[in-house]
Amino acid sequence: MELKQAIKILVVDDEPDVVEILSYNLKKANFEVIPAYNGEDALTLAKYAMPDLIIMDVRMPGLNGIDACRKIKSDAQLKNIPILFLTADNDEYTTMTAIEAGGDHFITKPIRPNIVLGMIKELIQV
Repeated sequence: MELKQAIKILVVDDEPDVVEILSYNLKKANFEVIPAYNGEDALTLAKYAMPDLIIMDVRMPGLNGIDACRKIKSDAQLKNIPILFLTADNDEYTTMTAIEAGGDHFITKPIRPNIVLGMIKELIQV
């Protein structure tokens, strides 16, 4: 009998409540969740855990999500990992900057777990 490996999702947001809500809903949907609270940790954990998908906030102190995305997409081992951006900003500039950095999809806060799950399924073909 073949065991199916859990799909790993790196969740990155400087707001612990957002990470907790997403983690709860993702675990409930049988995803393995790797939490991170800043862009620097996101880079380290992405290299270590090799997630199937990254959900990342745009605005974080220190290394923001857009700069972290650029670094991830410039790494040969990580460049094909889809990135789903979260943000409270709903302006064209933020959206375009996130997409130009290599982001694959964009969700505005407040988070609606069912929409996030739908986008995950679309991005990783679950």
